[in-house]
Amino acid sequence: MAESGGEKQVTGDAGTADVFISYATADKSAADSICAALERGGIVCWIAPRDVTPGVFYADAIVQAINSARILIVVLSVNSACSQHVLREVERASAKRRPLVAFRLDTTSLPTGLEYFLSASHWLDASGVKIERALPGLLDAVHRLLRPPGKPVISTSIRDDSTVNASGGVAVTKGATPKQRRNGLWIAAAVVAVLLALLADKFWPRARTEMDAGSARNTVVAPAAVPAMLEKSVAVLPFTDMSEKKDEEYFADGMAEEIINLLVKVPELKVPARTSSFYFKGKSTTIPEIARKLGVAHVLEGSVRKSGSHLRVTAQLVSADNGYHLWSETYDRQLEDVFKTQDEIAGAVVAALKLKLAPGQQATSSRRTSNLDAYNQYLLGRQFFESFTLDGFRRAVGAYQKAIQLDPNYAAAYAELAISEFFVADQTGDTAQKQQALVTADKAVALAPDEADGYADRGYLRYEFAWDWTGAQSDFAKALALNPGDNRFQRRYAQLLGSLGRLPESIAVLKKATELNPLSSLTWTVFGNYLIADRQFGAAEEAVRRALEIQPDSLFALAQLGIVQLLKGNPTEALTSFRKRGGSGFSLIGIAMAEYTLGHVKESQHALDEVIAKHAQDLACEIAEVYAWRGEKDNAFAWLERAFQQRDGGLSDIKADLLLASLRDDARFGAMLRKMQLPE
Repeated sequence: MAESGGEKQVTGDAGTADVFISYATADKSAADSICAALERGGIVCWIAPRDVTPGVFYADAIVQAINSARILIVVLSVNSACSQHVLREVERASAKRRPLVAFRLDTTSLPTGLEYFLSASHWLDASGVKIERALPGLLDAVHRLLRPPGKPVISTSIRDDSTVNASGGVAVTKGATPKQRRNGLWIAAAVVAVLLALLADKFWPRARTEMDAGSARNTVVAPAAVPAMLEKSVAVLPFTDMSEKKDEEYFADGMAEEIINLLVKVPELKVPARTSSFYFKGKSTTIPEIARKLGVAHVLEGSVRKSGSHLRVTAQLVSADNGYHLWSETYDRQLEDVFKTQDEIAGAVVAALKLKLAPGQQATSSRRTSNLDAYNQYLLGRQFFESFTLDGFRRAVGAYQKAIQLDPNYAAAYAELAISEFFVADQTGDTAQKQQALVTADKAVALAPDEADGYADRGYLRYEFAWDWTGAQSDFAKALALNPGDNRFQRRYAQLLGSLGRLPESIAVLKKATELNPLSSLTWTVFGNYLIADRQFGAAEEAVRRALEIQPDSLFALAQLGIVQLLKGNPTEALTSFRKRGGSGFSLIGIAMAEYTLGHVKESQHALDEVIAKHAQDLACEIAEVYAWRGEKDNAFAWLERAFQQRDGGLSDIKADLLLASLRDDARFGAMLRKMQLPE
């Protein structure tokens, strides 16, 4: 509990407490009810903020109280599950070998840390009932834990006319005096509490062991939707555009994104990626809920007002579980100081979280420009790219090119231009532009050899269409050494590993990527793709459905869902999934396969003819998949050869692609692998 936040002027003596009550601030009402019930029963409680002595540092008071108390009661709920303060209090009590009593308010799943410390504790479940009904059992359990060995329990509360029958059940005692009835009730409650405690102590560790054994038997299960929370963690929310015309949103977004890019470089600091932090943009989600979904203990929010050459930025770092501000500042600067302001905010966050940078390291970037007009074009390019459409990619190319014209040494613009050029080329079948994208990425690396972006982008292009596997691995080694916390780099590296057939490694990296960016539909979909390749169909479907929860209209995720349903032998379900976005190329590919499996040869051919007419230039590899699925090997290899000539990005996954599995025993398949310089 006692994480209400700074120093409070209240009274109390930790040295006299029987029980320390740990709770999240949002559960204060329940904690106060527990405290009152125990104290009516003669139990001395320590609870914050009531019992923090005036003038004593808050954290010191907490530690002293836990050290002195004989028992720790933790109020378990969705709120305390997200509280690092509660976790630290439970951990401290466990280290001091204090008995732990868990009083559960709801059925939320516990994070690993709390689950570990509470696995052998006493549990009382008040979920689904009024808290008052569970308090007598709690009082009795505490009395039992406090009493000296051999001394009978003394009960102090009155409930009803019940006692325990011979079978251990509760029955009404007739003909007894009120006092006898009351004593009978408490004997019943005591027996029930003891039985519950014995059952929990006996079976909970066994259940944990069985769950762990089950996990060990399965290579991978898709990660939980709510990631584990780390104390050294912060989510940077999109900054609010406070400009007069409300036309500087892209600039405000750029401010937040640059701060994310600075903070991900800090060792030991978990920073969710832009996709996850910006997921909440425009939504009325509370800070605690955002923190819970992202698995962070702190949130940075702010606003930007740009007027002419003047810039005002406000920022505040909030402790997610109690809402207290750890730091806040307002910066009134000239626009030319925008990068300095970003650095100062990042540095202030690092200082507020009491983190240390590596020797010689600073929360700053060397990939910037001194030309504000170039920076503005760069931000526009990022905004265009985020639309993830062909038109958006083309507009991004134009914006980055303008940025480079204004500043020919702008490394970050070159890195982003390279990826945008490739995305345009991949959708239009322009192999010359793909080669140009690689040249652009080389330039980004040359201009900023100490920045990770250029290496990661070049590595992606090297394996996606150049099939330079050795060069790609070298680039990602450098990128991840410079910036291991970037989700995009982790995801792309995992794709490289999958393309090489190193599926267990690929899946492990993608699991980490989903933790870094838990609300990225693309990351979850890619995760599902390689789980499919590893024939983990159940986990794959879970991952893809998670992607669709985040982005219900994702073409890629819907196609992956259909594929896993098809591979699981459910073609009717697969057809339904493919038809949800019926006119897209991916949908037509899936429909052609599902219809064929259902015996609808004519319908299958109709869908295939349509996709060939519309997407021969960008889906050659996927067209080969349809032919392979239908057992038409010659046609499949003809389209694989076409994909090779087009440098189709989909061909990079030829080793992992289960839809091409029927071709693997054909000599032509091995020949294609050799042409692509892939290990057979």
